[in-house]
Amino acid sequence: MKFLLTMHMNPEVWDGLSEETKDSVMAGHGDFIAKIRASGEMINTQALGAPADSAVVRVRGGVPAVTDGPFIESKEFLAGFYLVECENRERALEVAAMIPDAGIEGLGIEVRPVAFFAGAEGETEPG
Repeated sequence: MKFLLTMHMNPEVWDGLSEETKDSVMAGHGDFIAKIRASGEMINTQALGAPADSAVVRVRGGVPAVTDGPFIESKEFLAGFYLVECENRERALEVAAMIPDAGIEGLGIEVRPVAFFAGAEGETEPG
């Protein structure tokens, strides 16, 4: 079963951390990736750019309209994700708990089952 583990960033929380803690979190991602690659559960991971560099596209009446930034005001933003394949929800929760951000007060990892998956290679399957 595929699960999307999303990491949400709160800049106020992150900015309040010591440099040592920030470095530990970032290094911890490398360790985490090595563990889930070794277990065969890793599918993909991506870190996303800042909301200031994003855009929202909406098509109305056949005409695209582009606006800068995220579509809602929020203290948090989607910072990245891991796409994993786990035997069940309980294992996905265990895997999410290994992500360094989960151990930081004010941050967390959202675990969502994938309902539909279509890979670049033409693979199409339910989550």
